[in-house]
Amino acid sequence: MELLPAMMVAALLVGGMGVAILGTIKVPFARRLQIDEAKVGGLVSLFGFAMIPAMLVVGFFTDQVDKGIIFIGGLSLIVLSLVALGWAKGYLAALAGVLVFSMGWSLSINVGNVLVIPAFSRHAHDEAFASNLGNVFFGLGAFLTPLLVTWLLRQTSFPATLCVLAGLALVPVVLALRVDFTPFTPDAAAAAVGIESLLSDPILWLCGFALFFYGPMEASLAAWTTTYLRDQGVKESTAAGMLSVFWLSFMAARLITAFALPAGAERGLILAAGAVSAGILFAMVYNRGAATAMMLVHACGLFFGPIFPTLIAVLLGHFPPQAHGRAVGLLFAIGGVGWTMIPILIGSYAQRTSLQRALIIVVFAAVGLSAVAGALVFLAAS
Repeated sequence: MELLPAMMVAALLVGGMGVAILGTIKVPFARRLQIDEAKVGGLVSLFGFAMIPAMLVVGFFTDQVDKGIIFIGGLSLIVLSLVALGWAKGYLAALAGVLVFSMGWSLSINVGNVLVIPAFSRHAHDEAFASNLGNVFFGLGAFLTPLLVTWLLRQTSFPATLCVLAGLALVPVVLALRVDFTPFTPDAAAAAVGIESLLSDPILWLCGFALFFYGPMEASLAAWTTTYLRDQGVKESTAAGMLSVFWLSFMAARLITAFALPAGAERGLILAAGAVSAGILFAMVYNRGAATAMMLVHACGLFFGPIFPTLIAVLLGHFPPQAHGRAVGLLFAIGGVGWTMIPILIGSYAQRTSLQRALIIVVFAAVGLSAVAGALVFLAAS
């Protein structure tokens, strides 16, 4: 069990790489395959669309079979898909590679969200600490991936770059082969927690809809921060740097939350962070000025950061360990719809008006998150 935290750190770094890699390589990948922007968008969208059913299905297996098999299998698929994407010569091969990559990511992330609690908890009922601390490493993977890929592409070829990333993804596989997953192996008690009890529990649906509204907030800032800042008069190089500041603020907020959040304050934190985020985003819609725009982006990172890991803590703290895999799978299945569809709506509206005006949709998402978080607080108090 001594290797469990080290394995989870490596796996979370790979998980963070997973959400950043397609956006990072899309320009050189499109040039290599000689495809247009629409087809590149199709590759990126396929990752999100495939994740929804994959997370839903794998959640059932996580609760029924050896977690080590699923975890190692998912990470191995990531390794294979990165090699395949590096050597893909046509669009169909690229689609197949992205599909396998999404499947592997879904398998490893479902189990990873379950194992992060025993890996980092200091004591019983320490879900908020463990989840926020674990997600610092996930954010670090997302932050470092563009920097590493940019450097590797300058030093070597596209296939070699993807093979290096595959080698890094192999590290948690090697560690996992030496971890004893027996303490997490499901027993007969798993059958006592049926899917009906999960689906009839309001906490599951409220957490799912919280992710439905929060996902687009994070995805929108990740995708359009540089564009928004350039529109506000910020230099392109400075705008790129501010995106890094957003992610650093994001990770710092998670680290602070892990050590500073009092027990029992998780739902209140989500409500407060959602409400403040709505105000910040509203200010972004009507802001006129480069300096203020940069401050608002920094503030988004601070208040967005702890929302997702604290939401996971609420979910896993509510359900017994025998149901954690299915709970996480259902969470992503519900939340993934908003995470995938709302940014498409934002992009469409931005084409007809402007990106700054389209951010009003993100404001409504933050208001929706706040309303759902308010319902979670109400249920805890009643």
